[in-house]
Amino acid sequence: MSDLHPATRGFAAADVYERGRPDYPAAAIARIVERLDLRPGRTVLDLAAGTGKLTRLLVPSGANVIAVEPVREMRAELERRVPGVATLVGTAERIPLNDGYVDAVTVAQAFHWFDADAALREIHRVLRPAGGLALIWNARDERDPLQAALSEIIDPLEGNTPRRKQGGWKTLLAESGLFERSERVLFEHAQPVDEQRLVERVVSISFIASAPEKVRADVEERVRELARAAQQPIRLPYMTELYLGFAS
Repeated sequence: MSDLHPATRGFAAADVYERGRPDYPAAAIARIVERLDLRPGRTVLDLAAGTGKLTRLLVPSGANVIAVEPVREMRAELERRVPGVATLVGTAERIPLNDGYVDAVTVAQAFHWFDADAALREIHRVLRPAGGLALIWNARDERDPLQAALSEIIDPLEGNTPRRKQGGWKTLLAESGLFERSERVLFEHAQPVDEQRLVERVVSISFIASAPEKVRADVEERVRELARAAQQPIRLPYMTELYLGFAS
């Protein structure tokens, strides 16, 4: 969709994103399911669902899951990976659902791409009274030497691309006037990778995936060097950040 940030064209390589990105820790999913009361008879919207990394983990709750994703290639990958879930074209600022249609909304690894004020208003619109919102990110744990070395490769290339670390998400929810009882919970997580999966983890980052071929090739070479020098087997540590709020 034309109003998306230019770096999102990197998400057209949806298969690389699917292979390279981690899942989410079971404890975080359990917290989402419990706090948002996901169960049969309830409806949850997974917004900016990507390839369905979170979507597929919500299905076992028994809730009716709807996925909204603007990037065609990501949506197609989601439909392959999570058959049976309704998928719709849309953005956080223009959700294609009626007022009060869902009991809960989840956003995984994506809220930093949104126009925050417009998105929160729109999310509030489609939520039923007291409906819950969960924002979740897998944040690379840069206390780990390999993750720190990856950041030295990644960070100089970000330009003006929106990133998770640029926002104070609990404060944003609390000060929006639309959500209350906001909370932040952290979970430890790890992603097992081999050399190729580590490369795909890095080149799936939007501003690297959309960079000129020469830049991507240089990144790949440097990441492969790190992978070969790393202690085997490689496990990438993350701190998974979960933010919760409820429509006021």
